[in-house]
Amino acid sequence: MSNDNAFLAQIPKDSKIVPEMQILNLAYIGDAVFELMVRTHIVNTNRSATNQLHKLSKSYVCASAQAEMYKALTNVLTEAEMAVMKRGRNAKSQSKAKNASVVDYRYATGMEALFGYLYLKNETVRLMELFEVCLNSTLKER
Repeated sequence: MSNDNAFLAQIPKDSKIVPEMQILNLAYIGDAVFELMVRTHIVNTNRSATNQLHKLSKSYVCASAQAEMYKALTNVLTEAEMAVMKRGRNAKSQSKAKNASVVDYRYATGMEALFGYLYLKNETVRLMELFEVCLNSTLKER
């Protein structure tokens, strides 16, 4: 998995702006970061056709899977990380869940906010540790 974080290490970030960002903006960034991490992991571990890769990645990035990941992460977070994740979960979003319950959607938003927060703070090692927790939690479900 050490190759998975190479792309993260080369992207410059400004950690000074992170505390000032709105929580849904952190979730917006975190959504993209998490999906890129998932896709990188899938491409590194599968040699399937692109449509199969897409189906597999959707199983990780859907709100119900991310809600399960949220629950798995609660046992390993620092107080600051948990505060970010809870703020994301409790944020009032203008968008609605398309294929998920409102509860799952909110948990997913919390997890995405955490990933955006860690990414923008350039905490790539921690990001990868938590990504491993997420992967392990979804593997148990399958």
